[in-house]
Amino acid sequence: MIFKRPCSDTAIRAASVGAMPLAHHQISLRIYPHSGTAPKILAGCVAQARLAEAAGWDGVMTSEHHGGFPAYLPNPLQVAGWLLEETDRIWAAPCPLLLPLYHWSHVAEQLAWLSARFPGRVGAGFAIGGLEQDFEMADCEFSDRLARFKESLPKITAALRGDAAEPFVLDPALAACASHPVPMVSAAQSPGAVRRAAHVGIGVLFDSMQTLARMRELTDVYAENGGSGARIAIRRVWLGPPPNAAVEDQMDFYRSYAPDAAQRHWGDGQELITGMTAEEVAERLLKVAQEGGANAFNLRVHLKDVPQEKVDEQIERIGHEVIPILRPALESLAR
Repeated sequence: MIFKRPCSDTAIRAASVGAMPLAHHQISLRIYPHSGTAPKILAGCVAQARLAEAAGWDGVMTSEHHGGFPAYLPNPLQVAGWLLEETDRIWAAPCPLLLPLYHWSHVAEQLAWLSARFPGRVGAGFAIGGLEQDFEMADCEFSDRLARFKESLPKITAALRGDAAEPFVLDPALAACASHPVPMVSAAQSPGAVRRAAHVGIGVLFDSMQTLARMRELTDVYAENGGSGARIAIRRVWLGPPPNAAVEDQMDFYRSYAPDAAQRHWGDGQELITGMTAEEVAERLLKVAQEGGANAFNLRVHLKDVPQEKVDEQIERIGHEVIPILRPALESLAR
């Protein structure tokens, strides 16, 4: 496919102002904290969100692990709120939250009140979780997490649409979700996961390393079960000469803890989408959409041991150079 750069990327950015979180054709940034003290980490997260907004990204996501797990946060919902406070346009989503660690009603209330403070700028994603450490710290049985997730997902999705039973519906923020629901997605690593998401009417979030064939398989199951929400592919991207050594170090780290069930569906070449030009990066991402069935992207640029200034440069360049090409190409696939 031959890409044409829009006449003005300002026009492309303007088109995304006020866009619904976690929607079709959106391109968001996954926020990753760098090492350092807690104040330094939080300042870095805020700086990334501000850069993303200025460069034309649609939104940002924060994700969850505990116990100082490298490059993750123990409080993604709270941090999402801070990022919204420090920006003006983009949306923020704790995505995914490890739902089995909590009572669904407490998470629903917090999300609803955050949405009341920032109308139209809050989304949420949910996952079962795969690290035993997270569950040990919360005194939750790791083996119970799937059952807890299956029980909680229909309840929290109903509540965040304003369809909770009493006494939850008496909460004014949850009641307001009837007219202003919080957009939601669920992590999608298996046919069962995408069926659950389809049945409760929310979108799906694909693993960053899934093969395109596996993604297409899950997309088809999702559609067959009535799913019509966003199908968001997570991918790590880099514009320009790739930091290959850092990529390999990152992959070694992932392999050290990712469940075997997930790694069985990983594919070579999915660890980094790269290109020397914005057109090359956009074309390779569009291939993920065409062959895998994705209709939106959540992009990673963080890499272990890559300096913060290099990451910041990628956030700006991808926003200014790649997104103005990729977004209209994604939209054209739906026509």
